[in-house]
Amino acid sequence: MAVAQEWPPLTIPRSIFTSQIGMLDTEREDYARQLAGYAATLLVVSNGSDASRLQTRKILALALQLAPRCKEAIVLNFQLANRILPEATPTLAEADILAKLLFSRGKLLQQQDGEENQRLARIFIQLAAEMDPRNVDVVYASEVNRLDHGPVDWNALMSPSN
Repeated sequence: MAVAQEWPPLTIPRSIFTSQIGMLDTEREDYARQLAGYAATLLVVSNGSDASRLQTRKILALALQLAPRCKEAIVLNFQLANRILPEATPTLAEADILAKLLFSRGKLLQQQDGEENQRLARIFIQLAAEMDPRNVDVVYASEVNRLDHGPVDWNALMSPSN
């Protein structure tokens, strides 16, 4: 199945997150795989709507930032750039499960020092709120972050100036 709209490929030459981030490389890779699988499923289930394309782009950019050589993220980016609708993947198909995982990890990152940890914490928590807007604890944490620090700059993830 082909994607009707053009998809400018995401180009992430290197991650904005360095080895100073409070995550192991294997953990970053695992999150990237889960996010890429979720992004592909979201796009397929929504028939490539404009809203899902924007959300997919944000999620895929995050996956590539976490692990720039993540196979699933690179393949999805290639498929979309070539107007190929990917297969829905059975990774964490339930948005609320992945949202809880992102929220928990975001809260742990908030407890660590460093600007990168704080930035990724806010990204994880906001994304979790977008994925599961009925979870009042996640939404509250996301909104408090937004009020205290401003909105997440998704453009910095999608178009890094490296």
